[in-house]
Amino acid sequence: MQLMRRFEEKAGQLYIQQKFGGFCHLYIGQEALVAGAVSAITKDDNMITAYRNHAHPLGRGMDPKVAMAELYGKSTGCSKGKGGSMHFFSKELKYFGGHGIVGGQIPLGAGLAFADKYNKNKNVTLCYMGDGAIRQGAFHEALNMSMSWKLPVIYIIENNKYAMGTSVARTSNVTDLYKLGHAYEMPSFKVDGMSCETVHRAVEEAAARARKGDGPTLLEIETYRYKGHSMSDPRKYRTKEEEQEYINHDPIEKVLSVIRKNKYATEKEIEAIFSEINMQVEDAVKFAEESPLPAPEDMFLDVYEQEDYPFIKD
Repeated sequence: MQLMRRFEEKAGQLYIQQKFGGFCHLYIGQEALVAGAVSAITKDDNMITAYRNHAHPLGRGMDPKVAMAELYGKSTGCSKGKGGSMHFFSKELKYFGGHGIVGGQIPLGAGLAFADKYNKNKNVTLCYMGDGAIRQGAFHEALNMSMSWKLPVIYIIENNKYAMGTSVARTSNVTDLYKLGHAYEMPSFKVDGMSCETVHRAVEEAAARARKGDGPTLLEIETYRYKGHSMSDPRKYRTKEEEQEYINHDPIEKVLSVIRKNKYATEKEIEAIFSEINMQVEDAVKFAEESPLPAPEDMFLDVYEQEDYPFIKD
């Protein structure tokens, strides 16, 4: 969680310095949604999300150097510098994006789960989305198909209270978003996203259900993004008092409190961990700065299957 936090803080600083361009959506405040989940699944399970997607691959084990290089648009990035902030991918880590179209990843998550069911393995797909994405029709279509076919997918609504600058209460009469799953008789629950342990237990139970063949689960995980929707968002639609209220319940501070209370680590050990993470992030920046840009002739690579389109090589 601390690695995710420091990576995002550094990304925000670098963006302001115009080290890279495009859109940049930070995950600061929401780290428990990834940390709690990845500790409850296996390396063979799938993960897919939208464009606020830097923390998810880091949670799956992506090298921060590769992640930072992608922000810089360098060829050493996870998407070879062609995706940027909004399109992180890693086939090796079974992390399938990073999607810029709002809600576009939801039916893809159902498709990943369908493939696993078809292949008769026990893998599970975690499909993340924001509270704004569930207003898309694709959300309801995916839920309907998932329940009809009992697909092994966990739909996770990252309810950070605002779809861009619009509050949940202004977009729907249904503000308890987990209830939307009841229309499809899908097991649906509200989860405290400021507690890593609570997220872990909820995902662990949903994954066990999916592996038994009992189908999907919908989790509305309540969280809060400390920063704006993107780096260009001045956050004028919410008060400083509201922001501070959530910061007072910071998920990383909660974990540190548990560590200290149970004496899992000394202050010196915690300090050493934080220092190592800081060094990791600085090394990632150095790696990104020194990495080459993609060559112009690589523009058409990875667009089509090469064997089927040999003319691209010419």
